[in-house]
Amino acid sequence: MVQALQAIDRLADIAGAYGAVFCDVWGVVHDGVAQNPPAVAALAEARRGGAQVILLTNSPRPAEGVREQLDALGVPRDAYDAIVTSGDATRALISASSRRVFHIGTTRNEDLFDGLNLELLEPEQADLVVATGLFDDEAETPDDYAALLDRIAARDLPMICANPDIVVHRGERLIYCAGAIAKVYAERGQVVHLAGKPHPPIYDVARSLLPKGDVPILCIGDGMFTDVKGANTLGADCLFISDGIHRDALAEAGDDPARLAEALAREGLTARFVQPFLR
Repeated sequence: MVQALQAIDRLADIAGAYGAVFCDVWGVVHDGVAQNPPAVAALAEARRGGAQVILLTNSPRPAEGVREQLDALGVPRDAYDAIVTSGDATRALISASSRRVFHIGTTRNEDLFDGLNLELLEPEQADLVVATGLFDDEAETPDDYAALLDRIAARDLPMICANPDIVVHRGERLIYCAGAIAKVYAERGQVVHLAGKPHPPIYDVARSLLPKGDVPILCIGDGMFTDVKGANTLGADCLFISDGIHRDALAEAGDDPARLAEALAREGLTARFVQPFLR
């Protein structure tokens, strides 16, 4: 039986039932180009109502780098209490691994490695691969990485993926993320470690920031396989943002909660609430 999905008008209609809100960033709070003012206002209102708002993002950068990006987009700091990133969780995985690293991703993501005392090397000298994204996500696709991944796989190097997302919207464009590279590498039979949503490490970090004891948590996000699946694994209620990364795939369902619930159920997922965008 498909679990009913309740359409809500405003986050404020339900926020009072939760002690904590774990909210996705890219696709909910902003689209990589501009902030979503109704979402920012809704989160600030939830905080004023007593909920602890933690922004939970699969960004491969440490929290401070994401905070600077939000500042640049004009997102006020009173809209959230803390930021937890896939990068934060990834740093713990790297610290427990080799210091000889080959990095797949842009140089702007190298702040992930600050203070970890690593050597950034070529694949033939490295013992570990860390993927934070594509070298040029404006021009490349995972197909451009076939030869490089073959070289890495020939050495059986384990990979840590700092961002499990496959794609995100940057404005109206779809941009490939590190998860797309990790997926191709795993298909070669190689070991891939994932720290971001929907996997437990990022939620463990976020929950460590909450008061001790049971705190009702509401997870908000637009990613079925990251935000919704992560909420289901955590055992938390989920507010699904339907006009996000899956908006084209869900176009036939429109704003019909029953049809959206069926789409989630086909993937083995459930959510309790739905909005087209956070407000």
